[in-house]
Amino acid sequence: MVNRRLTSAQAAERLGIKPATLYAYVSRGVLSRVRTPAGSTFDAQEVARLARSSRHPAGEGASPARSTRLEEAGDPVFVTELTLIDDGRLYYRGLDAVHLSRTRSFEEVAVWLWEGRWAPERIPWKTPAPAGAAVSRALGSIETRTLPVERFVVAAAVAALTDELRHDLSPAAVAIVGRGLLSTLVDALPVVARPSRRARLDGGSISERLWPRLSRLPLDPDRKAVLEAALVLSADHELAPSTLAARVAAAFRADPYSVVATGLGPASGSWRSGSSGAPSEVENLLAEAAGTDAERAIGERLRRTGSSVHGFGMPLYPAGDPRGAELLSRLEGVRGHPDRHALVDRVVALGQARGFPAPNVDLGLGALAFCGDMIAGAGQAIATLGKAAGWLAHAMEEYADPTRFRTRAAYLGPAPPSPQWCDLPPQMGE
Repeated sequence: MVNRRLTSAQAAERLGIKPATLYAYVSRGVLSRVRTPAGSTFDAQEVARLARSSRHPAGEGASPARSTRLEEAGDPVFVTELTLIDDGRLYYRGLDAVHLSRTRSFEEVAVWLWEGRWAPERIPWKTPAPAGAAVSRALGSIETRTLPVERFVVAAAVAALTDELRHDLSPAAVAIVGRGLLSTLVDALPVVARPSRRARLDGGSISERLWPRLSRLPLDPDRKAVLEAALVLSADHELAPSTLAARVAAAFRADPYSVVATGLGPASGSWRSGSSGAPSEVENLLAEAAGTDAERAIGERLRRTGSSVHGFGMPLYPAGDPRGAELLSRLEGVRGHPDRHALVDRVVALGQARGFPAPNVDLGLGALAFCGDMIAGAGQAIATLGKAAGWLAHAMEEYADPTRFRTRAAYLGPAPPSPQWCDLPPQMGE
């Protein structure tokens, strides 16, 4: 685990307090420090927890009432070193995710998230033989039209039962599970087209094995690069709903397979910008636009939702989602049907003309699936596989330093009866 130490000035800035208050926290035992010849240093995770806890009111001079409300709320704070969203950019362990999508493979980025290192992979990403055989049997009776994410649910559950050591939560063990499980999820998808000479269904990279299971087009280096980028850009996004679910499971010592299975729940939904099912809604929009026209398809979506359309807008990026912009800019590498590329451009132009927010990653993934002549649910599959690597990275953080919390519910149901009425005997005939 990577954990930087902060100087006094950095710690005070993150807490929004004066240096004198910082050292008052130290004297009261609220915050620990390490003395060095260059000055005191502070643990970054400890500072982050304190910044969001009830023991540290927001800013200098915060009211006691505010502090009390924070303490009563008990909001869980998950401290992470994995992902930062800042000034319109997305960073994985301090490195720009868009840049990584251009320069690193998905496997390399997954290991970067898991271990914080760049090193040649010595452990193969292969499906363990027992898991492969069990998953194949379990999926044998399922129709090939089943959506990819539904096959992932079955594969994750079955693979877990073949691993007697799945409760080993050490970082090295979780990384081994991650390599095998992500490979198992890919192999759970049937091949939809005859593989090209470049495609390697066994022993190749995740993208090489995934492409012929999603697309009817042959694999080439440009298409592989676009798919790699999509997987990298989907790997993590702070505490997205599916990641939050996975992280809560890990906080209570669920094994890595269960962590992934938990994340698959929210990921299978279709809520815009919150689940990996949203790209499927974009795929449907583009398919409808191809059958009629873009204006009518968008108008029909607006009629249904009343306000917005999947694929546009991301509150965390007011100036535009860099992931969506990157994927749309690389669609030419797919070199699919020209009319499909033109239709995507038309939908983006209509959104711009109508004042929609900028395209987000859902539009990029949905457009990749549409232009790449992929099966239904392909964009969702890409997003989910990418996210699974991030879920395991968050699990590693929880295993190393579990977040202790208990969320509270605001009860709005009927009041219980008065005690005196509870003690009365039932009336005759009741």
